[in-house]
Amino acid sequence: MTTTFFLVRHAAHDRVGTVLCGRMAGVYLGSLGKAQAERLAQRFASEDVACIYASPLERALETAEPIASRLGYSVRVCEDINEVNFGHWTGTSFEMLNQDPRWSSWNHSRSTSRPPEGETMLEAQGRIVRAMEQLRIRYSDRSVILVSHGDVIKAALLYHLGMPIDSYHRLEVEPASICTLVVGDWGSKLLRLNEVVAA
Repeated sequence: MTTTFFLVRHAAHDRVGTVLCGRMAGVYLGSLGKAQAERLAQRFASEDVACIYASPLERALETAEPIASRLGYSVRVCEDINEVNFGHWTGTSFEMLNQDPRWSSWNHSRSTSRPPEGETMLEAQGRIVRAMEQLRIRYSDRSVILVSHGDVIKAALLYHLGMPIDSYHRLEVEPASICTLVVGDWGSKLLRLNEVVAA
Protein backbone atom coordinates (compact mmCIF):
# COMPACT_ATOMS: atom_id res chain seq x y z
CA MET A 1 0.00 0.00 0.00
CA THR A 2 1.31 3.43 -0.93
CA THR A 3 0.47 7.09 -0.53
CA THR A 4 1.27 9.69 -3.15
CA PHE A 5 2.36 13.06 -1.82
CA PHE A 6 2.21 16.22 -3.90
CA LEU A 7 4.65 18.55 -2.12
CA VAL A 8 3.76 22.06 -3.26
CA ARG A 9 5.89 25.07 -2.47
CA HIS A 10 3.80 28.18 -1.84
CA ALA A 11 3.49 30.62 -4.74
CA ALA A 12 5.53 33.81 -5.06
CA HIS A 13 5.26 36.79 -2.74
CA ASP A 14 6.87 40.18 -3.23
CA ARG A 15 9.76 39.53 -0.83
CA VAL A 16 11.06 36.33 -2.47
CA GLY A 17 14.84 36.60 -2.89
CA THR A 18 15.22 39.81 -0.88
CA VAL A 19 14.08 39.04 2.69
CA LEU A 20 14.25 35.89 4.79
CA CYS A 21 10.60 35.92 5.75
CA GLY A 22 10.64 32.71 7.74
CA ARG A 23 7.58 32.64 9.97
CA MET A 24 6.90 36.38 9.96
CA ALA A 25 3.22 37.26 9.72
CA GLY A 26 1.62 39.28 6.97
CA VAL A 27 3.51 37.87 3.97
CA TYR A 28 0.89 37.52 1.25
CA LEU A 29 1.05 36.42 -2.37
CA GLY A 30 1.71 39.09 -4.95
CA SER A 31 -0.10 39.26 -8.29
CA LEU A 32 2.32 36.72 -9.78
CA GLY A 33 1.76 34.38 -6.85
CA LYS A 34 -2.02 34.60 -7.13
CA ALA A 35 -1.81 33.69 -10.81
CA GLN A 36 0.49 30.78 -9.96
CA ALA A 37 -1.98 29.53 -7.33
CA GLU A 38 -4.78 29.56 -9.89
CA ARG A 39 -2.62 27.56 -12.31
CA LEU A 40 -1.94 25.04 -9.56
CA ALA A 41 -5.68 24.72 -9.00
CA GLN A 42 -6.14 23.94 -12.69
CA ARG A 43 -3.27 21.44 -12.57
CA PHE A 44 -4.87 19.50 -9.70
CA ALA A 45 -8.45 19.69 -11.00
CA SER A 46 -8.31 16.18 -12.49
CA GLU A 47 -6.31 14.53 -9.69
CA ASP A 48 -7.99 12.12 -7.28
CA VAL A 49 -6.83 13.72 -4.03
CA ALA A 50 -7.99 12.72 -0.55
CA CYS A 51 -7.19 16.01 1.20
CA ILE A 52 -5.04 19.14 1.20
CA TYR A 53 -2.94 20.35 4.09
CA ALA A 54 -1.05 23.64 4.36
CA SER A 55 1.45 25.37 6.57
CA PRO A 56 -0.27 27.94 8.83
CA LEU A 57 1.50 30.88 7.14
CA GLU A 58 -0.56 33.17 4.96
CA ARG A 59 1.37 32.58 1.74
CA ALA A 60 0.87 28.81 2.04
CA LEU A 61 -2.82 29.14 2.86
CA GLU A 62 -3.36 31.54 -0.06
CA THR A 63 -1.71 29.00 -2.35
CA ALA A 64 -3.75 26.11 -1.00
CA GLU A 65 -7.16 27.78 -1.03
CA PRO A 66 -7.74 27.89 -4.83
CA ILE A 67 -6.63 24.25 -5.10
CA ALA A 68 -8.94 23.18 -2.28
CA SER A 69 -11.82 25.16 -3.75
CA ARG A 70 -11.37 23.50 -7.15
CA LEU A 71 -11.33 20.05 -5.50
CA GLY A 72 -14.28 20.81 -3.21
CA TYR A 73 -12.28 20.53 0.01
CA SER A 74 -11.37 22.75 2.93
CA VAL A 75 -7.71 23.43 3.66
CA ARG A 76 -6.45 21.70 6.78
CA VAL A 77 -3.66 23.45 8.67
CA CYS A 78 -0.64 21.38 9.69
CA GLU A 79 1.92 22.98 12.00
CA ASP A 80 4.45 20.24 11.23
CA ILE A 81 4.87 21.49 7.64
CA ASN A 82 5.44 25.09 8.71
CA GLU A 83 8.50 27.02 7.52
CA VAL A 84 11.86 26.56 9.24
CA ASN A 85 12.00 28.64 12.42
CA PHE A 86 14.80 31.07 11.59
CA GLY A 87 14.69 32.72 15.01
CA HIS A 88 16.38 36.14 15.11
CA TRP A 89 17.05 36.05 11.37
CA THR A 90 13.33 36.23 10.59
CA GLY A 91 12.54 39.31 8.53
CA THR A 92 16.20 40.13 7.81
CA SER A 93 17.30 41.08 4.29
CA PHE A 94 19.65 38.71 2.52
CA GLU A 95 22.00 41.67 2.06
CA MET A 96 22.34 41.93 5.84
CA LEU A 97 22.51 38.17 6.34
CA ASN A 98 25.41 37.90 3.92
CA GLN A 99 27.45 39.97 6.40
CA ASP A 100 26.76 37.52 9.25
CA PRO A 101 29.30 34.66 9.52
CA ARG A 102 26.63 32.50 11.16
CA TRP A 103 24.60 32.75 7.95
CA SER A 104 27.57 31.45 6.00
CA SER A 105 27.92 28.57 8.46
CA TRP A 106 24.23 27.75 8.14
CA ASN A 107 24.46 27.54 4.36
CA HIS A 108 27.65 25.49 4.37
CA SER A 109 26.57 22.96 7.00
CA ARG A 110 22.86 22.65 7.63
CA SER A 111 23.54 19.43 9.55
CA THR A 112 25.46 21.20 12.31
CA SER A 113 24.26 24.83 12.27
CA ARG A 114 21.30 26.47 13.98
CA PRO A 115 19.84 29.92 13.30
CA PRO A 116 20.06 32.11 16.43
CA GLU A 117 17.11 31.12 18.64
CA GLY A 118 15.76 29.00 15.76
CA GLU A 119 15.62 25.34 14.78
CA THR A 120 17.99 23.15 12.81
CA MET A 121 17.09 21.85 9.38
CA LEU A 122 17.24 18.34 10.84
CA GLU A 123 14.52 19.34 13.32
CA ALA A 124 12.42 20.69 10.46
CA GLN A 125 13.03 17.47 8.56
CA GLY A 126 11.90 15.42 11.54
CA ARG A 127 8.55 17.16 11.80
CA ILE A 128 7.58 17.00 8.11
CA VAL A 129 8.65 13.36 7.86
CA ARG A 130 6.60 12.60 10.99
CA ALA A 131 3.56 14.33 9.48
CA MET A 132 3.95 12.45 6.20
CA GLU A 133 4.20 9.11 8.00
CA GLN A 134 1.00 9.82 9.93
CA LEU A 135 -0.78 10.82 6.71
CA ARG A 136 0.57 7.76 4.88
CA ILE A 137 -1.10 5.51 7.43
CA ARG A 138 -4.33 7.53 7.36
CA TYR A 139 -4.57 7.83 3.57
CA SER A 140 -3.23 4.51 2.33
CA ASP A 141 -3.56 4.11 -1.46
CA ARG A 142 -4.65 7.73 -1.77
CA SER A 143 -3.03 11.05 -2.73
CA VAL A 144 -2.40 14.00 -0.42
CA ILE A 145 -1.37 17.59 -1.20
CA LEU A 146 0.95 19.35 1.24
CA VAL A 147 1.53 23.08 0.68
CA SER A 148 4.72 24.03 2.46
CA HIS A 149 8.03 25.89 2.02
CA GLY A 150 11.16 25.36 -0.04
CA ASP A 151 13.61 24.25 2.65
CA VAL A 152 11.04 22.06 4.39
CA ILE A 153 10.11 20.32 1.13
CA LYS A 154 13.81 19.81 0.37
CA ALA A 155 14.28 18.30 3.82
CA ALA A 156 11.48 15.79 3.17
CA LEU A 157 12.85 14.90 -0.26
CA LEU A 158 16.38 14.41 1.07
CA TYR A 159 15.09 12.04 3.75
CA HIS A 160 13.12 9.94 1.28
CA LEU A 161 15.98 9.90 -1.23
CA GLY A 162 18.43 8.78 1.45
CA MET A 163 20.59 11.87 0.98
CA PRO A 164 22.30 13.94 3.70
CA ILE A 165 20.69 17.21 4.75
CA ASP A 166 23.77 19.13 3.54
CA SER A 167 22.82 18.15 -0.01
CA TYR A 168 19.87 20.57 0.11
CA HIS A 169 21.52 22.84 -2.49
CA ARG A 170 21.42 20.02 -5.06
CA LEU A 171 17.63 20.24 -5.29
CA GLU A 172 15.64 23.03 -6.91
CA VAL A 173 12.18 23.72 -5.47
CA GLU A 174 10.79 26.88 -7.06
CA PRO A 175 7.79 28.88 -5.85
CA ALA A 176 4.54 27.20 -6.94
CA SER A 177 6.37 24.01 -7.93
CA ILE A 178 5.19 20.44 -7.30
CA CYS A 179 7.34 17.50 -6.24
CA THR A 180 5.57 14.13 -6.45
CA LEU A 181 6.68 11.40 -4.08
CA VAL A 182 5.26 7.90 -3.56
CA VAL A 183 5.82 6.40 -0.11
CA GLY A 184 5.08 2.85 0.99
CA ASP A 185 6.23 0.22 3.46
CA TRP A 186 8.88 -0.74 0.91
CA GLY A 187 10.40 2.74 0.77
CA SER A 188 10.00 5.83 -1.42
CA LYS A 189 10.13 6.83 -5.05
CA LEU A 190 10.40 10.36 -6.47
CA LEU A 191 8.21 10.65 -9.55
CA ARG A 192 8.63 14.35 -10.35
CA LEU A 193 10.88 17.11 -9.04
CA ASN A 194 10.18 20.85 -9.33
CA GLU A 195 7.24 20.57 -11.73
CA VAL A 196 6.20 24.10 -12.65
CA VAL A 197 2.85 24.72 -14.32
CA ALA A 198 3.37 26.86 -17.42
CA ALA A 199 1.42 30.10 -17.82
